[in-house]
Amino acid sequence: MKKIDSHQHFWKYHPVKDAWITDDMKVIQRDFLPEDLQPILQENNVDGCIAVQADQSEEETHFLLGLAENNDFIKGVVGWIDLRSPDLVSRLDYFSQFKKLKGFRHIVQGEADENFLLGTAFCEGIAQLEKHHFTYDILIFPKHLPVAFEFVKRFPNQKFVIDHLAKPNFKQTDFADWEKGMREIASCPNVYCKVSGLVTEADWKHWKTSDFTYCLDVVTEAFGINRLLFGSDWPVSLLAATYKDSFDIVADYYSKFSKEDQEKIWGGNAIAFYNL
Repeated sequence: MKKIDSHQHFWKYHPVKDAWITDDMKVIQRDFLPEDLQPILQENNVDGCIAVQADQSEEETHFLLGLAENNDFIKGVVGWIDLRSPDLVSRLDYFSQFKKLKGFRHIVQGEADENFLLGTAFCEGIAQLEKHHFTYDILIFPKHLPVAFEFVKRFPNQKFVIDHLAKPNFKQTDFADWEKGMREIASCPNVYCKVSGLVTEADWKHWKTSDFTYCLDVVTEAFGINRLLFGSDWPVSLLAATYKDSFDIVADYYSKFSKEDQEKIWGGNAIAFYNL
């Protein structure tokens, strides 16, 4: 069984560029590079990973591609590109030469406009991805789910994946709006979901495994086994847990599933989605 961590990050920490890493996140205010992750993956019997952008620049995309070129265990990259740029077609042509570049992401959760995904220029950009077989990672909060549903319906042939279950707030117990939004968007067969970033949305100091059960029940029922991907969100997840802790939450929940189903969540679906 191939195990793939479908979502993690690398960075060379810079206090201005990485201003989102605030002082209550001191544990991740440093560099995180392949030599930090590789032994952790080996300890947890994970065969490879997908490196996902954390900065919105083409430099970030090249940085991750460089790391992937020099480290075989980095199986793919989700980079950043300006999807609203008038030069997008030529930039996509350029980036399509990089075999490990699998798709793109924009930090939509950080945009002031809650309808950002429906912007004309952004949607025109998304429409260009399919011909290059690029995927798109959707990074949003629960409040964005109704807009995201309208968005994905416009592109029935584009492969989408929702990062971190759309970040339900595990510190509360009212998941009604989140659940409604997730069940709606899961009705689109081209949308997948990453079982990732769980502890980051929980109480960092006092979470327990049972905090995540309800939401895992919802996404497992809504998306089905064939559209769920394990991801760690390392090193952001270190704010609340070790890599093994994050891994074990997923392992514990899916331990009752068949071996075949577990193989899909741990790697098979990531291999298919990102064409690894």
